[in-house]
Amino acid sequence: MTTTTSAITRKEKIHAYMQLTRFDKPVGIELLLWPTLWGVLLAAMGQAQLQGSSAGLPSLKVFVVFALGAILMRAAGCAINDFADRKVDGHVTRTKGRPLADGRLSGKEAIATFLVLVALSASLLLFLPIQVFYWSLGAVVLAFIYPFMKRFTHLPQVFLAAAFGWAIPMAYVAITGATDIWCWLLFLAYMCWTVAYDTQYAMADREEDLKIGVKSTAILFGRYDVVIVSVLQSLFLLIMGLVLWHYFAPTSLGITPIFGLALVAMMFAKQNSACASRQAADCFQAFLANIWVGRYVFALVAISCLWTTFNG
Repeated sequence: MTTTTSAITRKEKIHAYMQLTRFDKPVGIELLLWPTLWGVLLAAMGQAQLQGSSAGLPSLKVFVVFALGAILMRAAGCAINDFADRKVDGHVTRTKGRPLADGRLSGKEAIATFLVLVALSASLLLFLPIQVFYWSLGAVVLAFIYPFMKRFTHLPQVFLAAAFGWAIPMAYVAITGATDIWCWLLFLAYMCWTVAYDTQYAMADREEDLKIGVKSTAILFGRYDVVIVSVLQSLFLLIMGLVLWHYFAPTSLGITPIFGLALVAMMFAKQNSACASRQAADCFQAFLANIWVGRYVFALVAISCLWTTFNG
C-alpha cells in the first residue's frame, strides 16, 4: 500500500527527502567524495611539478569546494535515480521502501530536488576558474542520463563510473588549468574500481533485476562476474600504482606509496571471497567494504602529499 502525499506529516516529509537524496546513507557520499579528493590532491602535486617543485598542496578553498560538490552531486544523482526507477523500485525487496516507490514523494518533487541540488553545486563554480564550468556540463549530463541506461544497456555501471569520476578532470582543470595523461589514468583507475564495486552491488539484486527486465554488468558478466570484478580491481591497482609512481617516485618517498596498495589488494581478495557465494547479503557487504578502500587510498595519497610537502 502506498502512502498519499497529503497524509504525510512535515517530519515524515523531511525524512522522505533524506531518503531520496540518501543523506541517511552516507556510503555513496564517501564512494564519490574520497576519489574526488584523490584528484584534488594529485592535481596539486602535478601543478607543483609544473612549477619546478616536487610537492604541493591544494588551497583550502578548492579542497572544500570539491568536497561540497561531491556531496551535493551524489545527492542529485540519487534523486534522479529514484525518478528513473520509480516504477520498478516497488518490485525489488531492497528498494520498495524508497519514497517514490511507496508514494511519499512524487516524480515532480524528485525532479525539483535534482534541479535544486544541481543549482547549489553550480553555485560552487563561482569560486573556481571559468573553464571548470564548461567541464561541469559533462558531469550534469552524465548524472542525469546514467539512471536511465539500465533500460538500454547492460553497462549502466560504466555510465555511473563516468558520472562520479568526472570530478577528477574537473579538479585538474581547476588547479592546473588543463588535463593531462596522469589525470586520465587516475580517471580510468577510478572507472575500473567503480564498475567493480557497482557490479557487486548489482549482484545483490540480480535475480530481481532479471524478473523486471533491468540490465546490469552483473547480468552481462554472468558466471564470470567475480573473475571480471577481480580483473577490474587488478587494473585499478596497476594503474593507481603507475599514477603514484609518477607523482611520488621523484620525491623522498620514492616508490613507498605503491607498496601501500598491498593492503587494498588484500581488501579486494576478501571481497571476492565473499562474492563467490553469489548470496545477495554477501555481495552487498562486499560492496559496502569499498568504503574502506576509498578511505584508505585517500589516507595514502594525503599522507604522501603531506610528507613530500614538508620533507621534500
